[in-house]
Amino acid sequence: MKKTFTDAVAALDGVLHDGMTICCGGFGLSGMPERLIDAIEASGVKDLTIASNNAGIDGVGLGKLLRSRQVKKMISSYVGENKEFERQYLSGELEVEFCPQGTLAERCRAGGAGIPGFYTKTGVGTQVADGKETKNFDGEDYILERAIFADLSIIKGWKADEAGNLIFRKTARNFNEPMATSSYMTVAEVEEIVPVGSIDPDQIHIPSIYVKRLICGAPYEKHIEFRMTRERESA
Repeated sequence: MKKTFTDAVAALDGVLHDGMTICCGGFGLSGMPERLIDAIEASGVKDLTIASNNAGIDGVGLGKLLRSRQVKKMISSYVGENKEFERQYLSGELEVEFCPQGTLAERCRAGGAGIPGFYTKTGVGTQVADGKETKNFDGEDYILERAIFADLSIIKGWKADEAGNLIFRKTARNFNEPMATSSYMTVAEVEEIVPVGSIDPDQIHIPSIYVKRLICGAPYEKHIEFRMTRERESA
């Protein structure tokens, strides 16, 4: 089955619909599937629930979908650099489910592994535990977290072969990898597509069985999430 598509719009053709749940990879702006996000924005699909470690920044990444009011709910752990997210959340326009970072990664990994839920100590005694089942194991309280399994996963890799075997690079692996498995339809964009057999099997992070559609999105611009500078010391 041919998995490579010419562009993100073609790769998402027939996949998108209003009210769907999307798992979106990326760690800050690292490993952000920006071509696929652009295609989702252009499609006009709305009332989306998006599970993502972060919400992009204003006008970049998922910030574009927030700006266009296409997102109904965010399931996220780190959202501190997006003013539009903050405005929509505080005004009641956006539903938000805050989730500890490691718990979010495990909820997606569990979804991909067919595990409906798991117990964790993270969040016990805080607002994270509100409304969740608590169980005691060996004298310690744990809360039940439900797995996340979405209608669609959009991820970004560094390199893939034409079959869809995929490699991530550095911190981009953190959330792209678990989210690659947490839906029946994973669409990936990568910086380079190489012939089958070009990648050492021991170096593959996500095997091709998980990747249903694939595009090459290069070239990419390096975005800076939070720029910090200081004046150069005089000689």
